[in-house]
Amino acid sequence: MLRFAICVAGIYTCFLTWGIIQERISTTAYGDDQSPKKFKFFIVLNTFQSLIAAFVAYIYIKATGKQLNLSTSPTGIYVKYAQVALLNCLASPFGYAALKHIDYPTMILGKSCKLVPVIFMNVLVYRRRFPLHKYICVFLITAGVSMFMLYQNTPSKAAGSNSMWGLFLLGMNLAIDGFTNATQDQIFHTYPNHGSGQHLMFFMNVFGFLFSFVYLVLNPYNNELWQAIQFFNDYPAVIWDVVLFGLCGAVGQCFIFYTLHKYGSLRLVTVTVTRKLFTMLLSVFWFNHVLSVGQWSGIALVFSAIGLEAFIKKQETSRLKKEHLAKKVNEEITKKE
Repeated sequence: MLRFAICVAGIYTCFLTWGIIQERISTTAYGDDQSPKKFKFFIVLNTFQSLIAAFVAYIYIKATGKQLNLSTSPTGIYVKYAQVALLNCLASPFGYAALKHIDYPTMILGKSCKLVPVIFMNVLVYRRRFPLHKYICVFLITAGVSMFMLYQNTPSKAAGSNSMWGLFLLGMNLAIDGFTNATQDQIFHTYPNHGSGQHLMFFMNVFGFLFSFVYLVLNPYNNELWQAIQFFNDYPAVIWDVVLFGLCGAVGQCFIFYTLHKYGSLRLVTVTVTRKLFTMLLSVFWFNHVLSVGQWSGIALVFSAIGLEAFIKKQETSRLKKEHLAKKVNEEITKKE
C-alpha cells in the first residue's frame, strides 16, 4: 500500500509540474517585446518527450540491474511495443480535433469516462474477465468524477454546440486510449518473464520517437520540424523549457509504468482520472475553497468505490492467508503421520 501511495504522489507531483511547464511553453512569448513569438510545434515537442523518456527509461533499466534482452525476447513482444506506441501517437490528434467541434464540458465529461473504454477493450479485444466489484467501482468512479467536473463553477472554455463529427472524434480518442491500456495489460499477461514497466516505457518511447520523427521528416505537407529548428535557433531560451518538459514527463512515466506493471491499467487510469478531484479536495482544506453539493456527491461516489475496492482486497488477502495457513497445517499433519 505504501508503494502505491508513493506512486500516486509521484504521478500527481510530476504531472502537475509537467502541466505547468507545458502551459509555459505554449503561452510564453519568446523574444523581445517588439517581435515576440509563441512555440506552436507540439508534434516536435512530443517527439522530444519520447526521446528524453526513452533515455531516462534506459538509465532506469540499468539502475535496477536489468538488461534490455534484445536477443532473448520474443519477436511478438516488439510487435506489441510498436502497437502501443503507434496507438499512443494516434490518440492525441483525435482529442485535439474533437475539441474544435464540441464544447469544453463535453470534452471534460468524455475524459472523465476513460475507465469505461479501458475495461471494455480488455473484455472485447482480449476476452479478459473481471470480478463484479470491479465493474461497480468503474461505474462509481466514472459517475463521481463526471459529477465533480460538471458541477465545477468555471466558465466554459469553448462555446458552441456539439456536432456528431466532434463526438465521433472524441469517441475515437477514448477508444484508442482504452485499446492502448488494454494492450499494455496484455503485454504483461502474455510475456510475464520478458515485459516489465521499465522495458515497456523504453520501447514504447523509442518506437514513439521513430514514428513521430519519420512523420515529421517524410510528410511533404508538414514542415513543422524545420520551423521548430529555426525557432530553437532564434529563441534558444525555449530549449531549456523543452528539456524540463521532457524530464518531468519522463520521471512521471517512471511512476506510471511501475503502477501499470504492478497494479494494472484500471488502477492506473483511476489515479489519473481522479487527479484533479483530489487536487481540488486538497485546495478545499488548504485554501478554504467551496465545493457545490453536486461536487461533494461526486466525491462521495469516488470514495465509496475506493472503500469498496479496499474492503474486497482486505477480504481477499484474509482469505488467502487462511488458505495458506490451512495448507501449512495440513502439511505438518501429513509429515507427522
